[in-house]
Amino acid sequence: MQRIIKPAFCVIGKEGNTDQGEGFIQRLWEEANGRFDQVAALAKLDENGNLAGVWGAMTDEKRRFLPWEENFSKGLYLAGVECEADAQPPEGWVKWQIPGFEYLQAENKGDNVFADTLAYMQKNNIPLVGAVQELTVPTENRHYLLFPVRVIE
Repeated sequence: MQRIIKPAFCVIGKEGNTDQGEGFIQRLWEEANGRFDQVAALAKLDENGNLAGVWGAMTDEKRRFLPWEENFSKGLYLAGVECEADAQPPEGWVKWQIPGFEYLQAENKGDNVFADTLAYMQKNNIPLVGAVQELTVPTENRHYLLFPVRVIE
């Protein structure tokens, strides 16, 4: 686990709500991946021309980028790709601007990463100040959970 700083950034993706029932996140990813060609030209690239990041972005239902409510069971999810701030989403896609945070970054290996990281934060008096984000770094084939611990300007 390490601390990272990520300034505000934008994601274009397919949006869903926990009210859509079990499996809604998987359905969003299937739709986003199946139509990626519609947003591929908008995707932000790293210095080597690779996707900068694939995001499972989350926010509370009021879109304040606070943690999901009701014990992390109620909120919004965006399955998408990082893009430039001026990118305009095509019809049927949504763009979120996620605020800048300092995060605790935990590699998402195993079933208990979320609960274990929250327990670590509680034990060490580290506040969760925003919604947890999922990041896939395609060039590394690694998946991370990012736990916001401090808002940055």
